[in-house]
Amino acid sequence: MDKMKKKELQEQFKLVKTYMGVYQIRNNINGKIFIDAFPNIKNKWITLKMQLDMKQHANSELQKDWISFGEAVFEYTVLEEKDTTDLYDVRWETKQLLKVWLDKLQPYGEKGYNKLKD
Repeated sequence: MDKMKKKELQEQFKLVKTYMGVYQIRNNINGKIFIDAFPNIKNKWITLKMQLDMKQHANSELQKDWISFGEAVFEYTVLEEKDTTDLYDVRWETKQLLKVWLDKLQPYGEKGYNKLKD
């Protein structure tokens, strides 16, 4: 690829809007949920499924149930997304948004896969 074409593609990529967001993975058999957030939520489900299929997801309990029950019983939902265009610190904003949803849904113990932080 020539340098002009590469530069043009890089400029186009910069114009693509990104959205930070909070997502939920629900196990429709036992009702447990996993809540997390990511600075760029676009296509996150594809990445998560790949991690789970390759047995590399960081949450061992969710990973165990994915292996036991299979992908078909899990449902992915974006709970909230925000445009990142005017945000100064997207990672900090993402953490704040996640805290709100963790407080709201309490996905711990029998209700979910998240771990309480001390």
